[in-house]
Amino acid sequence: MIDVLVIGGGVAGLVAARECAQVGLNVTIIESTDAVGGPVAGHILDGLALDSGAESFAVRGGTVAAFIEDLGLTDQVVAPNVAGAWLHLPALTTKSVSRSRAKKIAAGVSLPAPSADASVSVPLPKAGVLGIPGSPLADDVRRVIGWKGALRAYVDRLMPVLTIGREHSLGDLVKKRMGQRVLDRLVEPVASGVYTTSAVDLEIDVVAPGLNRALTTAGSLSGAVSALRSGAPAGSNVGGLLGGMASLPAALVSALERHDVAILTGTTAETLARSGTEDAPTWDVTVTRPADDEVAEPEDTTETLTARFVIIATQGAQALRLVNPLGDEFDALAELDWPAPTAVTLTTLVLDAPALDAHPRGTGLLVSIDAPDVTAKALTHVTAKWAWVADAAGSGRHVVRLSYGRAGQPNPTDDLSDVELQALALHDASVLLGVPLPARSVRAFARTEWRDALSPATLGAPERAQHVREAVAATPGLEITGAWLAGTGLASVIPHALEAGDRIRHAALGLAITPPDL
Repeated sequence: MIDVLVIGGGVAGLVAARECAQVGLNVTIIESTDAVGGPVAGHILDGLALDSGAESFAVRGGTVAAFIEDLGLTDQVVAPNVAGAWLHLPALTTKSVSRSRAKKIAAGVSLPAPSADASVSVPLPKAGVLGIPGSPLADDVRRVIGWKGALRAYVDRLMPVLTIGREHSLGDLVKKRMGQRVLDRLVEPVASGVYTTSAVDLEIDVVAPGLNRALTTAGSLSGAVSALRSGAPAGSNVGGLLGGMASLPAALVSALERHDVAILTGTTAETLARSGTEDAPTWDVTVTRPADDEVAEPEDTTETLTARFVIIATQGAQALRLVNPLGDEFDALAELDWPAPTAVTLTTLVLDAPALDAHPRGTGLLVSIDAPDVTAKALTHVTAKWAWVADAAGSGRHVVRLSYGRAGQPNPTDDLSDVELQALALHDASVLLGVPLPARSVRAFARTEWRDALSPATLGAPERAQHVREAVAATPGLEITGAWLAGTGLASVIPHALEAGDRIRHAALGLAITPPDL
């Protein structure tokens, strides 16, 4: 019998599994795809090892740094270029790009170009939090929102103070305190780029912890932002790993192999049910594996794995499906107001483009939803952001990555072939970077799809997570972890997974030392 069965081989599952395996528990991980790591993944393009998912981690709290040190990866930690990101914004009278226009661009149809003043690219102001300016009248802020927008934002200093915890929607708070231009031209591009969600739908206490309290203390939103900024440590807010973030799951797999942890890829959990006896409860997990193509009439194989403890570390929709039949407390979870899953498409281009050696738009751009000439929501100039990638690429060769897909909207790339998507990405990159990039400049292209992710940052997220915690706490032998509960990024995922693994570890060791007659 398995001591601990971990369902899901993303970083959360790997971390929780290691926490259990380190004390000698027999651990098995099942992962439905062909590789572990989840969104922390990599690929090889044109001979370059690149991130195909997460490319960095937040340094706040030091949790990730401590975990990386424990894995022996400290020497691989690198900081990004401090040049920072830019914004790509529309003129106030322009309209957004339609899906039909994106389709035509991808197909190579010649369309009338937007006028020269239809959009503008400007550096993201430095002294802000999620785009909210700490100094509304600063030159770099006025460059984005103009004098009219800056003066309206300054009115925030004169408004009555709100009570602690009164505000939930980040977008509503920004609009009330600083006006529509700050929301549309500063906060929305950042919110969409970081959380793939409109600022109006983001829970303040999740995406900006301490902002509500600082607002009350400082007396204004801009003052609260300045207070949060002054309390943050100097230096970059994020770090990366030499060779790519995929080094993290690779190191975790190596650590798990030393503890004889079984990792079964291509194995999907179909059902979860309680089993055993009242004195010795267990779990039965029905799994399927793909058919053997070498068999004359291949069929998927099904079997049941039995374990004393189960940790679910899948995406939210799959986790809820597995636990829904377990009882009323889990059945009620399905009735909560969960956000619709968001589909995100990442495209990576390796380019021969010496003109990009000058890093014309910093480390990348965040795009307004109303930009008239671009379909992507963000672009990362990878070789400008990470020196190790630039060194590997060499002079004149550049890597750019574009992302598509916003919460609550159809993904504009869904109907595009790879050839069409490459053409669209090249067009968008040319516009955003301000450099002509002909088709012949493309050395390599890759498309990566991330689907069915539930945002952990939308309105009501803390309450939904609390309902899940209460249901799990009432179910001995079960834990649930993952970004959809923990929050966005490794700085949230890793400590959450460590805690889940620690609870299972203690429960398992407690059972092991309890006399049978007690």
